[in-house]
Amino acid sequence: MRWSRDLVAAALLIGAASGIPHTAHAADDVCKLEISGNDLMQYDKKELAVSGDCTQVQVTLKHAGTLPKEAMGHNWVLVRAADLSAVANAGMAAGLQNNYVAPGDKRVIAATKVIGGGESATVTFPTSVLKKGESYMYLCTYPGHNSSMRGTFKFG
Repeated sequence: MRWSRDLVAAALLIGAASGIPHTAHAADDVCKLEISGNDLMQYDKKELAVSGDCTQVQVTLKHAGTLPKEAMGHNWVLVRAADLSAVANAGMAAGLQNNYVAPGDKRVIAATKVIGGGESATVTFPTSVLKKGESYMYLCTYPGHNSSMRGTFKFG
C-alpha cells in the first residue's frame, strides 16, 4: 500500500512540473492540494481538481513572495463561479481584520486567512458541500487581486 502512495505522489510531482492541472485523489479520503501566490499577484496554478472519492479537501496556500500581508497579502477562497464577483466585492469592504471575506458570507465555501511572504495557511472542508456538475472557482479576495488571482476548481 505504501508503494502505491509513493507512485501517486511521484505522478503528481511529474504532473506539477509539466504544467498539467493538479488533480488530487483520495488517500485516506482526504485530498490534499497545494497552491502558491507570489508578489506579482499570481497563483502558480490556474486549475485545481479533486476526485469524487474524496470526502474532504485540504488546500494549503503558500506565499512565495517576500512582502508582508499588509502590502501584498493573499488568501484562497472557494466559491461557485456565479458568486465570484459578488464575493470579491464583499471581501473588499470586510477589510484585512476579516481576511477580506465578509463575516458570515454563505457564498464562501472555504477560505484561508490572508498571509504574507514566506507564510502558509491551510483550510479543510468536506466535499459534501460540493455538487458534481457545478462550476466552482477560487480567488484571492485581497483588494485588486481577484482579476489575476483566480482559477477553476473541479470536483468529481
